[in-house]
Amino acid sequence: MSKQKITFNVEVRERVGTGGAREARKNGGVPGVLYGGGIDPVAITLKRGEVIKAIETGHFLSSTATLIHKGEKQLVIPQAIQMHPVTDQPMHVDLFRVRDDQKIKVEIAVHFKGEEVSPGLKKGGTLNVVRHTVELLVPAGHIPEFLEADVSKLEIGDNVKISNIALPADAEPTITDRDFTIATIAGRGGKTEDTEAAAEEEEKKED
Repeated sequence: MSKQKITFNVEVRERVGTGGAREARKNGGVPGVLYGGGIDPVAITLKRGEVIKAIETGHFLSSTATLIHKGEKQLVIPQAIQMHPVTDQPMHVDLFRVRDDQKIKVEIAVHFKGEEVSPGLKKGGTLNVVRHTVELLVPAGHIPEFLEADVSKLEIGDNVKISNIALPADAEPTITDRDFTIATIAGRGGKTEDTEAAAEEEEKKED
């Protein structure tokens, strides 16, 4: 299934700052900022329904969107969204201008296949996921929907590395100094030594 396309019809906000944002929300919109592309930031108002629909796609921050203003279209990628802590409604959105061929960093979800036939899992092993997403450097116009990790032949103690995953020809992981672990098959006793080592490796990377 291909990603559902995201479109935002926006208006430029003349009032900026807290007052302008509050007015936008009062009128049923979601305040935002459009920046990047070597152009000054622009305060905008998005339609609340379109923002909520975009969030519900499940890939709001991992795919491009088409911004439309007075009939003119601009390719953007959502950079951040602020949600209300009580109502869980969108409060503010940051959008970044991009070109179709411009390489950007984006987190892509990893999907696993072959779990039902994996010999390690059939023997009672557990799939321990070290990374649910992988950050890629990829052209804005060719962001993959997800990455696929095959565990169908893995035994207990085996693992899936980034080198085991087929990436689009024009994409590469932002981590290039090692063949990092995506997931391992742990035994009944819990985490295998490989899993623990992989987890420690990822924790060090985040430090």
